[in-house]
Amino acid sequence: MARAVGVAYDAGMETPALSALALIEDDDRDAVLETVLGAYRMRVEITADVRYCGTWYDSEPATHHGQFHLVTQGCCWISGEAVETPVLLERGDLIVFPAGIRHILSSSPDPHLPDAPDAGDTSMLCGELEFITGSHNPIFAALPRWFVVRAQDSSAGFRQLAQMLADTSRERRWGRQLVQNKLADSLFTMAVCEYVRQAEQPRGLLAALTDARLSRALSAIHARPGQDWTIQSMAQEAGMSRTAFAELFTTTVGTPPIQYLAHWRATEARRLLKNRRFSVAAIADMLGYSSEAAFRRFFKRVEGVGPGSARRRPGGTS
Repeated sequence: MARAVGVAYDAGMETPALSALALIEDDDRDAVLETVLGAYRMRVEITADVRYCGTWYDSEPATHHGQFHLVTQGCCWISGEAVETPVLLERGDLIVFPAGIRHILSSSPDPHLPDAPDAGDTSMLCGELEFITGSHNPIFAALPRWFVVRAQDSSAGFRQLAQMLADTSRERRWGRQLVQNKLADSLFTMAVCEYVRQAEQPRGLLAALTDARLSRALSAIHARPGQDWTIQSMAQEAGMSRTAFAELFTTTVGTPPIQYLAHWRATEARRLLKNRRFSVAAIADMLGYSSEAAFRRFFKRVEGVGPGSARRRPGGTS
């Protein structure tokens, strides 16, 4: 996920300081993605290993969860109301519908027209994904209605992981489904990273990660949510003035810095509440609240229920 640093230098003469700066920026972005993805309970599951031959089409209805398709053999056309122009997927390509919008899989650009006589077989892995805790997921909110990660444009790691998933689907051994789901979980994480790297106009949190100043501030907020943050202290992390930082953060992320901090603290609280070794008072202290009562008021205001009720919910909060 490296990006060019705005400093001119001769090719082949990159300085150690410049290399270190790029690595620090990458570390900031990775830290933010890691904390957000880790704080929400994500369900990624392979639901079908399908094979098509001849002329075919498959209509996928809208769902309350995300969907994805990984082509493991042949090719596939994607169309639908949200897909302005039919999209061709080839072997190793992945398409993700984060919001589960209706779409059509088919053997030709127009699913109602016949294929060419030499149309080959197509195989793909289909799955579901959703964050099952948290009502304000900044990554899902920042993703488009659909996006494609193409094998030819992706990193070697993404291609290798996709191939491992395809190879595992052909095995008939105990634990195959569990292994597939673990690999699919990792593949989705890498797909988000690939999207950030390749997107021309990312939005929300993902757009903020392409700005070195905002990613530094976000990394600090995520690492130390219990600190007594102010807009001024956040701006100092970003190396910006208070006014410029507040304006850039709000415009890019879509929420003011203090509101984002509140939602992040609530997210961390939900994660910590799942661990019964931590009392509510201890969690309040970790998140920087002066008293348990203040934390309880904050949590109920943001989440709509008290921390005790959230802790008792099966599977965590939602």
